[in-house]
Amino acid sequence: MEVFEAHERAGGGLRSEPLFDSEVVHDICAAVHPMAPVSPFLRTLGLEAHGVRLLHSPAAYAHPLAGGRAAVAWRDLEATCAELGRDGRRWRRLMLPLARRSGDVVDLMLSTQRTPPSPRALAVLAPRLPAHALRAGGGLRTEAARALLTGVAAHGIGPIPSPATAAVALLLGHLAHTTGRPVPEGGSGAVAAVMTARLERLGGRVHTGVRVDDLRDLPARRITMLDVSPRELARIAPLPPGYRRLLARYRYGPGAAKADFPVDGPIPWTDRRLAAAATVHLGGEHGTAAEIARAERETARGARTDRPYIILVDPAAADPSRAVRGRRPVWAYAHVPHGDTRDPVAMIRAAVETHAPGFGDTVLAERGLSAARLGAYNANYVGGDIACGTMSVWQTLARPVPRWNPYRTPLPGTWLCSSATPPGPSVHGMCGYHAATAALAELGR
Repeated sequence: MEVFEAHERAGGGLRSEPLFDSEVVHDICAAVHPMAPVSPFLRTLGLEAHGVRLLHSPAAYAHPLAGGRAAVAWRDLEATCAELGRDGRRWRRLMLPLARRSGDVVDLMLSTQRTPPSPRALAVLAPRLPAHALRAGGGLRTEAARALLTGVAAHGIGPIPSPATAAVALLLGHLAHTTGRPVPEGGSGAVAAVMTARLERLGGRVHTGVRVDDLRDLPARRITMLDVSPRELARIAPLPPGYRRLLARYRYGPGAAKADFPVDGPIPWTDRRLAAAATVHLGGEHGTAAEIARAERETARGARTDRPYIILVDPAAADPSRAVRGRRPVWAYAHVPHGDTRDPVAMIRAAVETHAPGFGDTVLAERGLSAARLGAYNANYVGGDIACGTMSVWQTLARPVPRWNPYRTPLPGTWLCSSATPPGPSVHGMCGYHAATAALAELGR
């Protein structure tokens, strides 16, 4: 087994590095891992058996609102409902059945999307998806509850409302109250280290700093697994014209623009409960569901907004070891139009300052990556699209091409296993898991 990695260090989106000094470790891409406790592939790694603890902040995520208020999704469902007032009962009715059938829901969402769904998963999803696919916030009435749900739906990186973002809201929303949204102790690089060590124990080898520009340059092999975007696949592989035309129809979505800050001390949130969450969603002038939905729609159609949706991560809220003598890493990204060239630092700092006056005074340094620069840094992030393809209904079900086996390419023994294949983006490893399962099944025939 030979792995070729373009970067000088293995791990891809799971790398962690001391960006500004030798002590404070920043996650380069992924930082929070709601799929880690539930993904069938990641469970086989036995992270905790290899010394990687998944740590939780008291709140799974939170959302600041106007007037110094905040909505908080606590790990404890009842604590969350108690703070949502007249929407507490509605939140419970929405999330509790999903939590009780969580295994069935996760299995469906992380499947190949090519087999009949579990009747149990359909029974719990079918009554809930339509309302959230048709209007932001579904049937919730209070701004706090609507913002909580819309903020988590926006992880789908696309227009809100839509069937794809509704599915994301129900998946990540209920997991907040079951297995939570953990961070790996010490940073995401710890997960990549376990995967690399497992590969090497099996006799494999990782070659870093090697960019593959033509598959024909690789050593002889029986199986080729490609964790690349459809655009990169078309660039490096001698594909037949028909398949190349199908790949050319693949569409990429909005970009992400990322900012990293080492800060001196906790973020000075006006509502101190926000400090209990490693993940905080921000958006719009007042943080309302309508503002976030409008920003996501505008971004998806390529229009710039000065108040985009932002995900902020403060890993030390879950993992105190990430704070070194009071200094801690803070990571945030904004959803921006595809290929956007703006440096996001000032925009993100201003959004945080709205709800944490004095945040700028705690910032010791800063680094910004526009969507365009993110796309240049990683060929899979076309135009800064970290989802490796827009999550429309059609492209969710038929990514990367409309074929029964979406992983197999026309080239003998060559398989695609990136987030452009089912079940799509997020750190769950299931794209590779399904592709490898299909490849090994064919090899054994």
